[in-house]
Amino acid sequence: MTDNPPISGTTRLYVVLGDPVTQVQSPALMNPLFARLGIDAVLVPVHAEPAQLRRIVDGLRHIGNLDGIFVTVPHKTAVVDLADRHSPTVEITGSANALRREADGHWYAENFDGLGFVTGLTSAGHDPAGAHVALAGAGGAGSAIAAALLAAGAERLAVCDPDTAKREALRARLDRHWPGRTVTSAAPLLDGARLAVNATPLGLRPDDPLPFRPELLPPGSVVADIIMKPRETRLLREAAELGHVVHHGIHMLDGQLDSYRAFFGLDH
Repeated sequence: MTDNPPISGTTRLYVVLGDPVTQVQSPALMNPLFARLGIDAVLVPVHAEPAQLRRIVDGLRHIGNLDGIFVTVPHKTAVVDLADRHSPTVEITGSANALRREADGHWYAENFDGLGFVTGLTSAGHDPAGAHVALAGAGGAGSAIAAALLAAGAERLAVCDPDTAKREALRARLDRHWPGRTVTSAAPLLDGARLAVNATPLGLRPDDPLPFRPELLPPGSVVADIIMKPRETRLLREAAELGHVVHHGIHMLDGQLDSYRAFFGLDH
């Protein structure tokens, strides 16, 4: 493995914001990438509680050698309003997971969660085109994944979230682009779903309840979790015991690496 270059006064900074932040995997992927490309940069985790997010982001924006901000649970929706500009994908999803400093000093927000998830899913042989999909979670990551699944040709998307306003706002945004293909509910709608996705934080802690019951899925369904640590969530363990195909969270991040390289101009 290539050693990371020493941190010095010329090192460019990237951060990943989350609450909690102990589970983030992006430093383990991005720092080796910086090393392979010969880039004098480092990505470090920053624990940002929701009440302090605006103050933290405002401070980070004014750090002269900070080039990028990665965003994870639970800040992907809130951070959109803290950016100066954002992409059409952010407009559709209402969430962002990466911000970069532009040449004029403004900060531009993008969301690669959905693209990364579908790229990882397809690379594993699980093309969502034509599928009926059940998705738990209408938050930042869930919104991005919902849009990407529909863009990839999913025939029907059932989104569940206990927050009525959140899930209905997501359906309205999705219907503007893919009318009539999304249904929403407070409880999971698993009937006929050949792909079921957990895009909630449930599973980060061992005592978390399941986001949905895998035994209610048709036999041999694909069960995907976006949680990366622990790798084997309770949902995936129980799904595997039932004979379902499981898809791990790290695939979503792996599927984003090329997008991050282009977004941050790391190949220049």
